Amino acid sequence: MELNILKEKIINIEEELITLNEFILDNPELGNQEYKASKAHTDLLGRYGFEIERPYLNMDTAFKAEYDSGKAGPTIAYLAEYDALPGIGHGCGHNILGTVSTGAGLVLKDLIDDTGGRVIVFGTPAEESYAGKVEMVNKGAFDDVDVAMLVHASSNHYKSGKSLALKAIKFTYRGKTSHASASPEEGINALDAAINTFNNINAMREHLKKDARIHGIISNGGEAANIVPDLAAANFYIRAETKSYLNQLEGKLMNAAKGASLAAGTSLETSYYETPCLNLITNQKLSETYIKNIRKMGVDEIYDNDEATGSTDAGDVSHVCPTIQPYFAITEDELTGHSREFRDATKSEYAYQEMKKAIGALVLTALDIIEDPGLLQEIKREFANRYK
Repeated sequence: MELNILKEKIINIEEELITLNEFILDNPELGNQEYKASKAHTDLLGRYGFEIERPYLNMDTAFKAEYDSGKAGPTIAYLAEYDALPGIGHGCGHNILGTVSTGAGLVLKDLIDDTGGRVIVFGTPAEESYAGKVEMVNKGAFDDVDVAMLVHASSNHYKSGKSLALKAIKFTYRGKTSHASASPEEGINALDAAINTFNNINAMREHLKKDARIHGIISNGGEAANIVPDLAAANFYIRAETKSYLNQLEGKLMNAAKGASLAAGTSLETSYYETPCLNLITNQKLSETYIKNIRKMGVDEIYDNDEATGSTDAGDVSHVCPTIQPYFAITEDELTGHSREFRDATKSEYAYQEMKKAIGALVLTALDIIEDPGLLQEIKREFANRYK
């Protein structure tokens, strides 16, 4: 479509999008508590004719906003996030991430009566903690989605890359108390088992793949220095670029904890304290289409994003349908995510300028897929081949 027409459609809803973004910014809510944010999104989408389900899939702060043109065509999903961080609020920029997705949904909805197809904006809670998309995937939310897209805030425009698969594992060690000075021989030191676990992990780091990450804390180390601790606990994250290597890493971690517990004479309990996430697999054909379109919107510098560092529940979505998560700039400065400075940048004039470009690229990418069945076939062929 003509760029000037697309840009005009985005400008027509810009003030409503800014209001949405700043309302969520000023009312930060932690994961699975985003009642105000999810209502703000669905109120806006509902006013423009989307059919709303909220709560969705028995998840209080998830939603599904759908518009079906009634004509044959693919289903395009935009994923909105809106959970905040403890203490600093929207230091990860999920307020503007969700605003971009809702904005893209509103603009695309205005076009598909002519082109055909269906657009869904999914409200996906608790990315930072409980990994809401994982539950939505497991409940079938994306079973009839052809492609899924979201664009994360950053200091630069980046291509969609990859993320690390993640598991969160807690070890609880139980021993026996005694007076640490008068009768230490009567005790079984649970803290020793926790410390031994860290030592065992450090000994095996040399032999791990370079993408592997194991990091943890002692979450319970005893009550007093003169009492042999009968209870200790350690929380770990393990991460890897693939599900298969993550499972290998989990086995190594389990052995480290079992050996440490055996040496100290404690019992050992294992639990998972957060929802695990799969690695993000970017659909390259879909990504190339987005890159072409973000360039059309006036972005010249788009950086590669080849190194996986963090984890995201969008990874699970990428295992059930073609998915991308590129990044768009909200600042001209190099700011660190999860910071107050990054949070404040989400309401800058520069952020709103780039927000409109990201919305335009998402809409143009959807139109390319709707209007070119061969492109969708290529995207789906790549997805199918990736999982053979």
